[in-house]
Amino acid sequence: MHQLVMANVAQGYLKYTRRKILVIGLLILLSVLLGVYAINAGSAELTPVLVLQTLLGQVEGQAQVIIWNIRLPRVLGAFTAGVGLSVAGCVMQNILRNPLASPFTLGVSQGAAFGAAVAILALGAGSTHSTGADAVLINNPYLVTCSAFLGAMAATLIILFLARVKGVSPEAMVLAGVALGSLFSAATIILQYFASDVQVAAMVFWTFGDIGRASWRDLELMATVTGAGLLYFMANRWNYNALDSGEETAQGLGVQVEKIRLTGMFIASLITAAVVSFLGIIGFIGLAGPHLMRRVIGGDHRFLIPAAAVMGGFLLLASDTVARTVISPVVLPVGAITSFMGAPLFLYLLSRGYRKR
Repeated sequence: MHQLVMANVAQGYLKYTRRKILVIGLLILLSVLLGVYAINAGSAELTPVLVLQTLLGQVEGQAQVIIWNIRLPRVLGAFTAGVGLSVAGCVMQNILRNPLASPFTLGVSQGAAFGAAVAILALGAGSTHSTGADAVLINNPYLVTCSAFLGAMAATLIILFLARVKGVSPEAMVLAGVALGSLFSAATIILQYFASDVQVAAMVFWTFGDIGRASWRDLELMATVTGAGLLYFMANRWNYNALDSGEETAQGLGVQVEKIRLTGMFIASLITAAVVSFLGIIGFIGLAGPHLMRRVIGGDHRFLIPAAAVMGGFLLLASDTVARTVISPVVLPVGAITSFMGAPLFLYLLSRGYRKR
């Protein structure tokens, strides 16, 4: 009898894990198919066969330039950024025990925007380029990127200082993040008030969010930071599961709660800073990806972390594809698309509520 019960338990557990793995695998497959479509879609007349031949090195010329220099970096950049923002939001929501925690609500994105505004105004990184749609140019993108990264990490260090030195609770950390976001936004507005028309346009242009900015070198850095952070989060997946049961329970299980919280916050913010500093502000992904996957596969971080990562990549890639194709050849800002598509969905999720399975 005991053996029969154990066999049923084992079978039930395998069914439990198999379903979650199947969902993650399906998401990966959908992301690959969407990536192929995204490379093929656009004003240039390409076919799936031509895309495949070009990727295999069998075709040269214009198609090779379009695919390898423009579309493939954009597709990979969108997926990588989506993975980073979503997994950062997933971990922040766990260690702060707040479903509204995300890179955007903690002020990291606003800090990056302030850093970019400083570079454009004080360091002369914005200028006129030509007439028409491309009249505003960020003429020194690396200077803007470095300045944005410093702004994002400044917000992160303030949050970590409040947590480590002042002993601020996880709930209060989210409130502190909202306050920091408001502070950085106000400082950015003040900078815009004293800026010229061109500089204001360059600041606003940067905050739109643009996947097409990333080069292969930028993509390599984003992928390295995101990949390393994802490996760290997966290595601590059991610790995050323990934190779901409360701090006291986690400490009783041997989890170093403060160390896990501070390290997780730093790495999640580092990923966010790397993404935002290259691509601008992209909202919603860090909130929607984890919540969508919680409703589908539950709160087990062994599966939630990779599922949220893939869902974030899929969402941002889908949003960027819509931004490029909905009124082609005009490319809409992807930050606006993610907010426009994501806000109603997130409100729907909040209205329905969610439960951990």
